Amino acid sequence: MSRYTGPKFKLSRRLGISLSGTGKELKRAFPPGQHGPGQRKKMSGYGIQLQEKQKLRHMYGMNEKQFRNLFDKASKLKGIAGENFMALLESRLDNLVYRLGFANSRAGARQLVSHGHVTVNGKKVDIASYTVAIGDVIGLRERSRAQKSIKEALAGRNFLPNYLEFNEAAVEGKFLRLPERAELPQEIDEKQIVEFYSR
Repeated sequence: MSRYTGPKFKLSRRLGISLSGTGKELKRAFPPGQHGPGQRKKMSGYGIQLQEKQKLRHMYGMNEKQFRNLFDKASKLKGIAGENFMALLESRLDNLVYRLGFANSRAGARQLVSHGHVTVNGKKVDIASYTVAIGDVIGLRERSRAQKSIKEALAGRNFLPNYLEFNEAAVEGKFLRLPERAELPQEIDEKQIVEFYSR
């Protein structure tokens, strides 16, 4: 199954979550379509689990195979599977490029990475799903720093997570530690995702 490329606002409204992080999609607080404004049907346990999985998968812009493989990897680690999974998702290079403010969205961050604008420890990395290790430094290639879109994104950044450190002079960020659960999206119930894959 390929990555979703359809209308993002409709998808956000259907899932009841802002996939862009801006909240603009949810000005209409009901699902899309002619029957949207009516009452939502009561969902089964499986339906709730599936919806939570889809929320997280679309939030990080991944296809099903990538998502499942990462979950399997997280379930083999010590600790709570759901929290390990969320931490691994947050450690992806495209996500950290977005968190550092080099792009306004994860899709934009993925494009920056795949077009070769991003470096890890000074070396170009163009794989969006690359797992960043603790202590790695994420930067931009010299010729990419003058890009208008990157400058605008950095100027508009209003939040930097505590697990990242940003050096304004060098225009680079350092991954200090794995995020704690309280620092990750609160609208996701990862226990439902664990239940979904444990069936």
